[in-house]
Amino acid sequence: MFTPLSENREKEAPLAHRMRPRTLEEFLGQEHLLTPGKPLQAAIARDQLFSFVLWGPPGCGKTSLARLIATLTKSFFEEFSAVTSGIVEVRKVVAQAEQRRITSSQRTILFVDEIHRFNKAQQDAFLPHVEKGTIVLLGATTENPAFEIISPLASRLKIFKMEPLSEDLLGRLLDRALTDPERGLGRENVVLSDSGRALILEKAGGDARSALNSLELGAFLAREKKSSEITEDILREALSTRTPLYDKQGDYHYDTISAFIKCLRGSDPDAAVYWLARMLEAGEDPRFIIRRMVIAASEDVGNADPMALVVATAASHALELVGLPEAQIPMAQAATYIACAPKSNASYEAISRARKDVQSLPLEPVPLHLRNPAWRGAKTLGIGEGYKYPHDFPGNFVRQEYRPPSVRKRIYYEPSENGHEKIQRENLARWRGQS
Repeated sequence: MFTPLSENREKEAPLAHRMRPRTLEEFLGQEHLLTPGKPLQAAIARDQLFSFVLWGPPGCGKTSLARLIATLTKSFFEEFSAVTSGIVEVRKVVAQAEQRRITSSQRTILFVDEIHRFNKAQQDAFLPHVEKGTIVLLGATTENPAFEIISPLASRLKIFKMEPLSEDLLGRLLDRALTDPERGLGRENVVLSDSGRALILEKAGGDARSALNSLELGAFLAREKKSSEITEDILREALSTRTPLYDKQGDYHYDTISAFIKCLRGSDPDAAVYWLARMLEAGEDPRFIIRRMVIAASEDVGNADPMALVVATAASHALELVGLPEAQIPMAQAATYIACAPKSNASYEAISRARKDVQSLPLEPVPLHLRNPAWRGAKTLGIGEGYKYPHDFPGNFVRQEYRPPSVRKRIYYEPSENGHEKIQRENLARWRGQS
């Protein structure tokens, strides 16, 4: 059972709420889930629902789809938000569901919006009841369920990934809102200019709620200005600030920093600066960004251009010295330098190979000639004996063994042919007796 808003409250609700689809035919997007024959569509059509989670960005239709299911199912439909409900409410709902199943054989569908906000104990409370079928659990989340939903519960849920709406679909939604006389703006006889439409679609970023909120705000401001047209200028005034789609603890955080690092590694300074700007505009911790650049300077550039690490650490110091917004300049300098630098992961590979041997091979003692002889009695034990001081030899190099027997023939560091490492490669080939 699902109770919609009263008629008066519905009229007072925001445009984005009023324009929620009333039927599956009205629902826009997510064809990969709702095309006839797909598992989710079939489950809805046959009213044979199973527990699942809708995972997708804001404004893609998660809550709208759940409420559509509420109108179509014969099961009792219970809805609450993880923001305002806790484990007490969960237990109460489960007890009522159990009673309902015993007395009337009616299933209970429990829809939990923002399910990722439930902590481990709260999620644990669902487990036995989902397992027994006391409730059919439907969840909605903007966060990756693999990280935000405990494994025992996630294993009992089907995950359906929802996508942002395309500009074409958002455009259809705007047209529907402009012409609908009951739920939309049809009675106001306002029109949306082509440039205003393009601006809304650009700003929305696939978010239907954002697009409709922008349209509603633009229509309000147009009325205030005695205009029947929602122009680009009116919208720019209405949308004077923009909050980027970003969550510093969730997928957008990890996905954006991942894109940034891949741009540095892939030698694309323009893309790197773009993602840097996205993170800074969203309020990402600049120290987090700088730390990733310092790592990239060694992992992806290394000795092909040793100055990359110097520039990255200097940018880190500059951040502490001047702070934002001024520090965005040295941060951009570091990002573009790293992106443009010759690349090598030889140092990263070297330490990875060495650690693997340390973990798997016997840990032999340090050879005697390499040990510290600066203590009384060391010479009588042969410690330090036979060590050759490189500066006593031509070219400041002499061949001698620096490793224990088990790793004597191992090669860990293999410089590339890029940048400064080409010189290192030539030197090592000579020192290793390869030329």
